[in-house]
Amino acid sequence: MSKILVSGLVNFETTCAVRGFPIEYSPIDYNFFGVKTDVSGVGFNVAKALAVLGNSADIATMLGRDTAGDIAADRLASLGIGSTHIARCLQETPASTVLYDKSARRKIYCDLKDIQELSYNFDCVDVSQYDAVAACNINFSRPLLHKAKAEGVLVATDVHTLSDINDGYNREFMECADLLFLSDEAIACEPEDFIREIARKYCNKVIVLGRGGNGALMYVRDDDKFYSQSAAKVGTPINTVGAGDALFSCFVSMWCEGLPPVECLRRAQIFAAAKITCNGAANGFITREEIEKLILNP
Repeated sequence: MSKILVSGLVNFETTCAVRGFPIEYSPIDYNFFGVKTDVSGVGFNVAKALAVLGNSADIATMLGRDTAGDIAADRLASLGIGSTHIARCLQETPASTVLYDKSARRKIYCDLKDIQELSYNFDCVDVSQYDAVAACNINFSRPLLHKAKAEGVLVATDVHTLSDINDGYNREFMECADLLFLSDEAIACEPEDFIREIARKYCNKVIVLGRGGNGALMYVRDDDKFYSQSAAKVGTPINTVGAGDALFSCFVSMWCEGLPPVECLRRAQIFAAAKITCNGAANGFITREEIEKLILNP
């Protein structure tokens, strides 16, 4: 079992099933069992996934001094996620709304409240006790990147949608990441060319490009080689929100176990494929044992 510190967003998420995009105007639509509200956010999703996979996960995050913050804190505690590093300092707990259709396309509205304007004091966090730090690309995670690097602790991050390797917001995360994840959604050139440019500029050990239904492309620096894997198939996709968080979380977990990169990605693909058969970004996570069963009996 690995001990991993997650630094990232925790928010309240409402998912709403829609008939399709674009949405035609009407004053009301009765959507029985099509609207659901739950605790989510990238930090929450990653911490929960790591816990389900058998890791000891702690989370550093900021919540509001409101009812939503109370519920989120209780949910984290119920999952056994370490809450020592939760700061109740926001005006309100962040929230998001996700619209999704039957083909699993989605539109996300994210309200971060005042979280991007506040800083988090990591001085009291003993980073050396962790096997890895999963630093989500939110502003308050930035000091943790450098603290973990100074302590020689593995840093993993997901910069999500990226179109420019010199992106000002994400550059610091890319510079510090040992394991770097991103999505292909905004890439305008050949994926291998884009990853190669990242590899030339930064010193990441592994770069994984999530490609949705097209699987994933991985670059491993030690091999100076690309590896491509098709998307796994586990049931019928319902909602793809959180698939990238699942892929990232499982890969980090498997890496901390000492598995080779290709085997880490293989299991992460299965984990993500199983996750999207459920609605909600923080739902549908399967256990380590279930992953191995699916490998033996696909």
